[in-house]
Amino acid sequence: MSTTTTTTTTATATTVKPRLFIIGAGSRGHAYARAALDSGLAEVTAVAEPNAPKRRTFGGRYIWGRANPKPGAEYSSWQDFIAAETRRRQQQQQQQQQQHQQGNGGFQEDRGDESQDGRVDAVFVCVPDRQHSDVLLALAPLNLHIMSEKPLATTLQDCLRIQQALSCQTPERIFAIGHVLRYSPHNMLLRHLVRERRVIGEVLSIEHTEPVGWWHFAHSYVRGNWRREGTSAPSILTKCCHDVDFLLWMLCSPVDGAREAPHLPARVSSSGSLKQFRRARKPRAAGAATTNCMTCPLSTTTCEFSAWKIYHDRHLARGMTAWPLDVVNPALGAILQTSGPDAAAHALRTTLSEDYIRGQTAIADIEDRGWYGRCVYESDNDVCDDQFVVLEWDDDDSSSSPERGPKTAALHMIAQTHAQCERRGRIYGTRGEISYDSETITVHTFSSSSSPSSSDTNTETFHPRIPPDSHHGGGDAGLTTQFLKAVIATQEQQQGGGGMSVAQAQREFLGVTVQEVVRSHEVCFRAEESRVGRRVVELSGLR
Repeated sequence: MSTTTTTTTTATATTVKPRLFIIGAGSRGHAYARAALDSGLAEVTAVAEPNAPKRRTFGGRYIWGRANPKPGAEYSSWQDFIAAETRRRQQQQQQQQQQHQQGNGGFQEDRGDESQDGRVDAVFVCVPDRQHSDVLLALAPLNLHIMSEKPLATTLQDCLRIQQALSCQTPERIFAIGHVLRYSPHNMLLRHLVRERRVIGEVLSIEHTEPVGWWHFAHSYVRGNWRREGTSAPSILTKCCHDVDFLLWMLCSPVDGAREAPHLPARVSSSGSLKQFRRARKPRAAGAATTNCMTCPLSTTTCEFSAWKIYHDRHLARGMTAWPLDVVNPALGAILQTSGPDAAAHALRTTLSEDYIRGQTAIADIEDRGWYGRCVYESDNDVCDDQFVVLEWDDDDSSSSPERGPKTAALHMIAQTHAQCERRGRIYGTRGEISYDSETITVHTFSSSSSPSSSDTNTETFHPRIPPDSHHGGGDAGLTTQFLKAVIATQEQQQGGGGMSVAQAQREFLGVTVQEVVRSHEVCFRAEESRVGRRVVELSGLR
């Protein structure tokens, strides 16, 4: 993908409009459905979601509006869709065989909705992380275009199984992963400056920080679905696999027209731990027996992690019922709209009061859901809230390319920050230095002037246009648009209207392959191996 490609959300001149199926009506499912409709490039035609109210809300917003859902527009599980799609294809094949036997030469007459209900062209997989492998492996034989939310899977073995399954698709299909950092206008410009214009010469080192945000980390990684390695994965994977992908993209992913194999990192080291959200840091005034914010004496006074303050005062009291409230209680938005703020506050208090008792509540029941009123110092979380990862590249003596010299990349994931997911960093090169955040890019190039009055450096600041009300700096819309353009290009070729092959569209619009996705995930797993084993891990076998 050209790094100067714009992530426009306006429709292109094409008669092809892919039909999309969304698996999972959570916050990510909504984000991609909204981005798809805003692009004007596709239509959302079906959703699978076990929670009926969430499914109906999603469908009413993106699919059937105020009408009743058509057959094939909603499923209570992704397994139901697999079964229905398999039956539909079998019936279609039987019809074609019958028509061929009747002398129609395989021509299939228009049978209206009988053969079209439930037909989809592409799938967005937005289920919990630990379900990714099951869903993707089941979808692979259907030969649909797939966009999966990150991470690809929660183990390296499952990532490799998915890669193998997707590589065997015949014919080939487009695949995308939710590494949205690649597709924001800010980061696309940053890579263009670093890799194509080479404004600071050869890159020597990068320092990149992912500031998760203090209450965001408490919501997702202490109380929420990503709090335990055993039921999800290490936070360096679930939170930062696209930061690792960003670093590899900046330093070694091929630029347009490059023929050499990527210059891969040689080793990785990592350190970090769970520092704050532990019982040992619980304020004494909270009381040893208190495990829930709704009964804690500090909840309305000095505790900044009070669930009531975060979810009510910061959000519900201001009329904000989207993320994170739609995760805490998906019905709050409707309750606020139909019954008013008091009823919504009561419903929120009821949800936050739900708790468990260690030693009495079944472990499976505890691990199967989020406990959003639980004291952050009494939760069952075990993922890191502070972690460093350092990647090192050796000099490639076999190549004369200036981009294949020794270099280092350092990633810092930290929970205790004011900024929330507003990445920032510095890139050091042989001819200058770049500082970046989520809004600006500042380039300092070393001055070659010998004049005593000249500055030591020349400075230029860029302000990439970030779409208003966008997510991940426009990355959600950017990824969705590029994925849909790739799908459309392949469908146009199949229909004889030009277009591209799958391989061409994959590279042109998405700029990444399944192999590269697995590679960035493997670096995360090796980094965690380094952290746990307290040793440097060689990456000589990196795929």
